[in-house]
Amino acid sequence: MADSLVIVESPAKAKTIGKYLGSKFIVKASMGHIRDLPKSQIGVEIQNDFEPKYITIRGKGNVLKDLKDASKKVKKVYLAADPDREGEAIAWHLAHYLDLDQQDACRVVFNEITKQAVKDAFKTPRPINMDLVNAQQARRVLDRLVGYKISPLLWKKVKKGLSAGRVQSVAVKLIIDRENEIKAFVPEEYWSITAHLKKGGSSFEAKFYSFRGEKKELHSEADVKEVLDGLGESPFAVGEVKEKERQRNPSPPFITSSLQQEAARKLGFRAAKTMQVAQQLYEGVDLGKEGTVGLITYMRTDSTRISPVAQEEAKEFIVGKYGEKFYPETPRVYLKKNANAQDAHEGIRPTSVMREPDELKPFLSRDQHRLYKLVWERFVSSQMASAILDTMTVDLHRGEAIFRANGSKLKFAGFMKVYVESNDDGTTEEDRLLPPLATGDKLTADSIEPSQHFTQPPPRYTEARLVRTLEELGIGRPSTYAPTLETIQKRNYVAIEEKKFFPTELGELIIQLMEEFFPEILNAEFTAHMEDDLDHVEEGKENWVDVIGEFYKSFEKRLEVAEEEMKEIEIKDEPSDEICDKCGRPMVYKMGRFGKFLACSGFPECRNTKPIVKATGVLCPKCKEGHIVERRSKKGRMFFGCDRYPECDFVSWDKPVAKPCPECGGLMVEKRARGSVQWNCTQCSHSEEAAEQEEAAE
Repeated sequence: MADSLVIVESPAKAKTIGKYLGSKFIVKASMGHIRDLPKSQIGVEIQNDFEPKYITIRGKGNVLKDLKDASKKVKKVYLAADPDREGEAIAWHLAHYLDLDQQDACRVVFNEITKQAVKDAFKTPRPINMDLVNAQQARRVLDRLVGYKISPLLWKKVKKGLSAGRVQSVAVKLIIDRENEIKAFVPEEYWSITAHLKKGGSSFEAKFYSFRGEKKELHSEADVKEVLDGLGESPFAVGEVKEKERQRNPSPPFITSSLQQEAARKLGFRAAKTMQVAQQLYEGVDLGKEGTVGLITYMRTDSTRISPVAQEEAKEFIVGKYGEKFYPETPRVYLKKNANAQDAHEGIRPTSVMREPDELKPFLSRDQHRLYKLVWERFVSSQMASAILDTMTVDLHRGEAIFRANGSKLKFAGFMKVYVESNDDGTTEEDRLLPPLATGDKLTADSIEPSQHFTQPPPRYTEARLVRTLEELGIGRPSTYAPTLETIQKRNYVAIEEKKFFPTELGELIIQLMEEFFPEILNAEFTAHMEDDLDHVEEGKENWVDVIGEFYKSFEKRLEVAEEEMKEIEIKDEPSDEICDKCGRPMVYKMGRFGKFLACSGFPECRNTKPIVKATGVLCPKCKEGHIVERRSKKGRMFFGCDRYPECDFVSWDKPVAKPCPECGGLMVEKRARGSVQWNCTQCSHSEEAAEQEEAAE
């Protein structure tokens, strides 16, 4: 007979924990939060120390009744929500609803869902940590004050349905600022000269380095001509040869932000998808005879710390599989990347390094396996010995110029045997090998090629770049990155094209108004300082009411000024060439919640609307009558569909190519990966390098 009730957030987590605890425990799921601020009103009593007015979340009635009934049948109730601010708040709300003594040792936390970790956690339950709860409340109240005070102002002065957020506004401003940098960028010309050299059967390249004893930048064709004229007819002569051994160290275990960045680079995952799949791996996956097992540690963390037990297991695995020389002399300890890192949890790692990814493949979905493999490889490599590379730098003299060749050769793989981190372009370092060269060697060039280049503007933000920037600026915390990116897309303040963020007109309008009347909300330093204050609340160093009160004093004054001085802005309808197919009147472009759309100018008599579509010039492969057009989902994501929708429901996330497959005649689509573009057939296995396409008809 069960005498204890354990409440977690999800059924998957309940299933895993229930298996470990046995028949004396009933394990049930609250299905996330059970109480929240009301959506219909601000829900914060500003004059009463910002007291939140919580209500039961709609639709949770049956779940709550079930939990209440179960709690009356047992002697003890344990609250085992996730080990972070949100989890602590869920536990606090449950304790309030179930009339539990919050000073009683009812809270159980664990960083990994394994049998030992869960059993150990139940040996040391603790009271609810109100500092954690108050840090969560402070963030919730702060965001509610900003959103529910500024949004009605925007409705009144601009247009109904608009909204403004705190962290989200800073993210949108970063994207807009980058777009402005790109628009203002003036390319500068520069040149390079490459010598293609041979020694024996080996070919290699050397780049122009200096001229007449000084390093020289090549800014024009005239500069290049001067160098070429100064080369003379003599062969290249090897000058100084520098050889040295270089160590390359592994990357630390994942934290939330680095997991999201690397999953975007290597797997093409959006931040939200990464966290969704990681949650599944954390809560537990059925491994057949072994049962349901949590495969990774908690995935919302900004700490790279690893427990001694996990390090010892990693050592046993590495030495056993790869040999003694692949393990460093002492276990690796990684310093905090960010001085504000909480270090409350470990870094993200497999719960057991002995569970190799390929062994688990039959039990995991494709996405689960790919993400688990990424976490496993990153952790194993983080505990391994450094890689050793032999590097060579060679100066080659000809006439009045010096060319330089650089090369490296992997001498000892170390951690690189398992894993190498990608960069933002999805590429990894390549080895360029040079043949044996000695001072005085004479070499003849197959060719000497000058090339013209132009400096490039800064790159637009991808999700990975934006997460990294937010982290570097101290804006947001592990639990906020993915929701922030989802929100700014959902509100149509930004759009994603080819995995890069572009600001929308709506986003630019909102940020323009925010910059004028609420500049501190958009100030990255101010927002980062507020995050630090929330951390201080969590640590028990500051009172959450004082933190919110200090913010609200200046914010309230800003609101009063905006109310008086913000001018009403009329978003005028933009004429279009489209004619309404219902009444014959011209249609106009309107700005809606999800961006621009076409509407009849005869509104409200005629309410006909159409989405804005862009032709691709490709015939629909399904109905053979319509043409494929570019559309946007409600979240702002671009997709392609038939212009005869809803009669034809053809859709594709990949961009169609205006060229049929040469083998089967099927639809070809564009695939981008690691800087290259491929055209792949959707019906057969044909694939080819992308060629320049003719511009699609407008």
